[in-house]
Amino acid sequence: MTRTPLRISFGGGGTDLPSYYREFGGFVISAAINKYVYITINKGFLPGYFLRYSEMEHAEKYQDILHPLLRETLKLHEAPSPLEIVSIADVPAGTGLGSSGSFLVGLVHALHAYERKRVTAEMLAQEAVEIEMSRLNEPVGKQDQYIAAYGGLLCQEYRQDDSVDVTTLSVSETTLRELRDSLMLFFVGQTRKASALLDDQRKRSEQRDKAMLEGLHFVKQLGEEIRRVLESGALNEFGRLMHEHWLRKRGRSRGMTNDRVDALYEVARNHGGATGGKLVGAGGSGFLLLHTADRKRLRGAMTQAGAKEMEFDFDFDGSVVMMRNT
Repeated sequence: MTRTPLRISFGGGGTDLPSYYREFGGFVISAAINKYVYITINKGFLPGYFLRYSEMEHAEKYQDILHPLLRETLKLHEAPSPLEIVSIADVPAGTGLGSSGSFLVGLVHALHAYERKRVTAEMLAQEAVEIEMSRLNEPVGKQDQYIAAYGGLLCQEYRQDDSVDVTTLSVSETTLRELRDSLMLFFVGQTRKASALLDDQRKRSEQRDKAMLEGLHFVKQLGEEIRRVLESGALNEFGRLMHEHWLRKRGRSRGMTNDRVDALYEVARNHGGATGGKLVGAGGSGFLLLHTADRKRLRGAMTQAGAKEMEFDFDFDGSVVMMRNT
C-alpha cells in the first residue's frame, strides 16, 4: 500500500508544460498537503486484473483495461495476473489538487514495492511523466508528478532540454507555521477535468499566441517573486502576489473561472478580509486557496456564501510505502 499526497500550487502553474518550457524554461512553486491517494496492490486468486477506483473493472489482459493510467502502467511493468488494485482518495478527482498525478505516482510506487524494487522520488516522478505525457500524450505538465513524489514545499525549474531541477523552499520554521496559519482552502462545489483547458493552452503556446505567452511569462516571474517573498519571510506580500496571480490566470484561458468562483472570490476579498487567493488547478472548479490574517472572519463569510472549508497541513514525506508484502 502506498500513500501519495495531493498538492496546492503557489505560482508558475502552466509553465511546466513542454509547449512552454522547451522554448522559455519554466518555474513552479507548489506544496504537498496532507490529503492523499492510497493505492493497494495484492496478488489475487482469480485470473485477470480486478481494479477498483471510482468504477470497477475486470480484464483478462492488461491491454484490455479501460482506465488509461492503469493500463499503460501495467503494460510498462508487464505486471502478470492475477492482480487486484484498489484506489481510494481523501478528495474527489477533478478538484484541481493534482489527483491524476498523485494517483499515477502512487500506482508506480506500489508496483515497484510489489516487485520488491526500491525507487527514488526522482525515479517515481520521471516514470509517471513518461506514462502520462509521452505514452498517453496527455496535455499536462510535470509539477503534479514531482510534488507528489517528493512532498514538501518544492521549487521546480523546467529546463529546455526536459531536465528538472528540484529544490526545497528555504524557509524558517516560524515562517512555515505562519504561512500554514495564513492559508485556507474552500471547495467551490464542482469537479471538472482540466485536460480541455490545458490542451487549449498547449495549442495556443505552440501557435505563439501573444496573449497566452505573455500570461505565462508573467506567472513564471510571479512564481519566482513568490519564492523570494516566502524565503525572506515577507508573508504580508504573499497575499498581494496571489491576487495578481489570480487576475492574470483567470484571463489566460477561456473557462478558467466562472460566475460562481468569481462571486466567492469577491466575498472572500470584500467581506472575509482575504488579502489574495487563487483557484488551485484549472477548469473553473475545485478549491479556492485564500490568504488571510483573520481565519475566523474569512471562515464565517465563506460558510455563509455556501463554500465548504477543507482543513489541511503540509506534507513533507511525499509518496511512501505504508505496508509491504512479506
